[in-house]
Amino acid sequence: MKDAFGLPQSLLVLGGSSEIALATARRLIARRTTTVWLAGRPSTALEQSAAELRDLCAEVRTVPFDALDPESHETVLGKVFAEGDVDMVLLAFGVLGEQARDERDPVAAARVAQTNYTGAVSSCLVAARALQAQGHGSLVVLSSVAGERARRTNFIYGSSKAGLDAFAQGLGDALHGTGVHVMVVRPGFVRSRMTAGLDETPLATTPEAVATAVELGLRRRSETVWVPGVLRVVMSVLRHVPRGVFRRLPL
Repeated sequence: MKDAFGLPQSLLVLGGSSEIALATARRLIARRTTTVWLAGRPSTALEQSAAELRDLCAEVRTVPFDALDPESHETVLGKVFAEGDVDMVLLAFGVLGEQARDERDPVAAARVAQTNYTGAVSSCLVAARALQAQGHGSLVVLSSVAGERARRTNFIYGSSKAGLDAFAQGLGDALHGTGVHVMVVRPGFVRSRMTAGLDETPLATTPEAVATAVELGLRRRSETVWVPGVLRVVMSVLRHVPRGVFRRLPL
């Protein structure tokens, strides 16, 4: 069960090798979390992630999970919830894609959308139903500021995150009053393996900073978290910039 400050004792991570997810898990283990399930495609990276968290004295299990196989989500996640209550589910999987290539390859573009949106919709609904059945828990969804307004340089990725963000907000409204807390996290550019080699944007952040913001959001039972927080103001301005002007901005 979660404590009075909203921190979980048990954590299920969808996207178990995500650097943001691991930073969050490390932070929560240092506070209270004792049991972690890392769900992801079987890989050396997934096993290394599990070993790292075990070194922090947590009980860690890996779960084979494929975002692109929604037909399996109910069975796979159902087995986790059958073992006992899960206090928090962190949806952390996603792919950035390669904009220039994906514009020329509709199949690759569709794979970005299927991973970031379709796979997330399926797994979120399964997790939400299980959390609701147990009567408590948090569903934390890693979105992105890229979903706030489509940019020329990453509109395929950005549009998939826009869909995920809107879905998660609606799911949070649907679950209001059920005991299930949905929190949407919108980081800016995060320095990680996924963004290695890309030009860094202003207000860039780190997995550890996102993890800190997630913990604070849980304690406050926030519904939306921006990382860094000033992005809330920046994006509220950019959202209303006329399209012709926005198109010319060096974003």
